[in-house]
This record gives sequence, structure tokens and C-alpha cells, in this order.
Amino acid sequence: MITALSGVWVLPAACAMDLVLGDPHRMPHPVRWMGSAISWSEPRFRALSLGLRLSGALMTGGLVAGSWAVAAAALAAARGVDPTVAALLEVLILYFCISTRSLASEAEGIHRALFSGPLNRARKQLGRIVGRDTENLSREQIARAAVETVAENLVDGVVAPLFFAAIGGAPLAAAYRMVNTLDAMIGYRNERYRRFGAFAARLDDVANWLPARISVGLIAAASQLLSGRSRQAMRTAMREGNHHTSPNAGFPEAAFAGALAVRLGGPSRYGGEMVDKPFLGENYGPVLAGDILRARDLMVLSSLLALVAMALLFLLLHHLL
Repeated sequence: MITALSGVWVLPAACAMDLVLGDPHRMPHPVRWMGSAISWSEPRFRALSLGLRLSGALMTGGLVAGSWAVAAAALAAARGVDPTVAALLEVLILYFCISTRSLASEAEGIHRALFSGPLNRARKQLGRIVGRDTENLSREQIARAAVETVAENLVDGVVAPLFFAAIGGAPLAAAYRMVNTLDAMIGYRNERYRRFGAFAARLDDVANWLPARISVGLIAAASQLLSGRSRQAMRTAMREGNHHTSPNAGFPEAAFAGALAVRLGGPSRYGGEMVDKPFLGENYGPVLAGDILRARDLMVLSSLLALVAMALLFLLLHHLL
């Protein structure tokens, strides 16, 4: 748990670092280490004669617990040196768990690509951050996919890490990032991962259940400040959030649809197969390229409100405990 003294400034400091520095591509990144650990572990756990579901569950549990333990041990060692060193390390760990700046930068890159060259450039830019096939997407489909991923990743990259940091400090935030990374790498419903990645996918659903719903209120509040559309955001999320194939992604996406008055969702192609997903905000109009920047602004302001909310949650829990 974040200590009472450090908790006053750890969360804001980590968020400030993220907003200023973004994703540090030229320095070691724990999330990339997590990806390497998953890639190294997968063939070894697949080789176990326990069945793919159990082997995948054991790998997932071991890596999540290991992420928590490494962060907790590092902080314990730092506290043995000096409490300030431990607090600074906690800021650094949380900084690596948050991705507001990188998400905003990716959205801006897609927006620029839509106006500065052939459409293939925007498709390739989009392909960096989405799982769907992007080779044949139209301009409107690219813009829609960009807004959808900004909405969904507000939860994965900001609200959930801050939520778990508030209730369990940097170790729990690190464990959450491993859960999220596992889902991104093995949580697919295709032939290769349907059984091996089943536990990782379900664990990610459980971990994001509450943060996804918390995000609706944050998005609505941010929308009210930006455009006065909090009611539309809330109503769309409450009416259509559970229409999505994911138990969580539909809520922030539907809230964004109402806040921006655009239609999101719809059929998309993944791995060459068409997936029939329902539309969210079906009464609104199509997404335009300019809506990408509006989604970016909504995401950034929602992130700042998430920081305030989770700092208050930390103070409440500390007072109660």
C-alpha cells in the first residue's frame, strides 16, 4: 500500500511524468519485459502435460503473482535504503503503468496521417494500436477505429492502473499491467489461444469490470466540461454499454459515442474473419477525422479526472484503514 506521506504526491507525480515524457522508447520498459516473459514462458507451459486450459492458467497466475512480487520486493529493498527512495521508485513503477501521453500521441499520428498522404499510411499507423485488420479500411472506418481504441484504452491505460495503485500501490498496478499484457498477447478466441488463453482473458475481464464502469462517470464529467453532453454520454453508456461483445469495452466506447455524438462499433475484420459487432450510439452520425482529436481531448481530461478520483479513493481508504 502506498504510505500516507508518499500517497499525497505519488499518483500525481507519476501522471505528470507520463504527460511530460510519454512512452520511453529508448529506455528499458517493464511492460516490454512482461511481453518478453510471456513469450519465453508460453512454449514451456504449453509443453506441460496438463491440458492447455490448466497450463495457460498456471502461466497466467505465475506471471501475475511474479509481477506483484518483483515490484513489492523492489520497494521493500528501497525502503531499507530510505523512504524517499521507495516513494521515487513507486512513482517510476506507476509511470510505466500509465499511458495517457502515448495514447494521445498515437491518436494524433493517425489524424495527421489521414491528411498528409496516402490512406495506407493512416492504415499502418492505426495498425500499431488495434487488433483488427486495417489493410482495406476506409477513411471513416479508420477514424472510427481510432476513436474506439482511445475510448477502450482509457480504461486499460489510465483508469484501471490508477485504481489498482490507489487500493494496492505500485505492486498491484504492476500485477494489473501483466494481466492486461497477457490478455493482449494470448487472450484471443482463435484456434491457437481459445483454451490456452482462456484464463488470461477472463482475468482481464474481472480486473477491468469496475474500472470500466467508473470510467463512464469520468467520461460524462469530462464531456460536460468540454461540450455539455454529460447526459448523452451517461444515457448512451447505460443503454448500449452491455451490447458490446466485451463485458467491459462497450461502456467507455458507448460513453464516448454519446459524448461525441458519433456512431461507433459495427462489423470489423480480425485475422481475416468478419466479426459482427453491434453499433454503439446508433442514433448518431458517422465518425469524421476531426473526431479523433475530440476523442483525444476527452480522453486526456477524463484521465485527469481519474487522477483526482483515485487520489480521493486512496485518502478515503487510508482514513478507513
